[in-house]
Amino acid sequence: MTHTARRIGRSLALVLPVVLVLSGTLAVSAVPWAGQSHGTQMLTASSTDVSKRAKSRAPQDILRDRLLAELQEKDPGTALTHLQREVEARPSLARHCMAIARALGRAAVQQYGPTRAQSFSRPVCDTSFATGVMAAS
Repeated sequence: MTHTARRIGRSLALVLPVVLVLSGTLAVSAVPWAGQSHGTQMLTASSTDVSKRAKSRAPQDILRDRLLAELQEKDPGTALTHLQREVEARPSLARHCMAIARALGRAAVQQYGPTRAQSFSRPVCDTSFATGVMAAS
């Protein structure tokens, strides 16, 4: 009896991990990653794009995108405060501060309108936020 139980245990020890890995792989590959509901979507790998490296984003682009998202979630004043803190913490971002502040000003006009957006203006990066508000008005 123990010999039979050992053989069954060994067989399960070899087969069970393979079954779990395959079923997990198939489950993940059938997930609609793009959010489209066009039936079942299968994940496919393409060998043509394998050799291309992903483009790394510049720190100022990452900061700008993060601050624009923060502007949408909270308010432009908070985003401007965080811009000032980031520039103080990382002086290499100072040369991009004006462009980021202008982008925040344009986004504030889109969300709040020119009058309310102007009320958030601060002397961050030589009043570039106000310049962005004015340009978008």
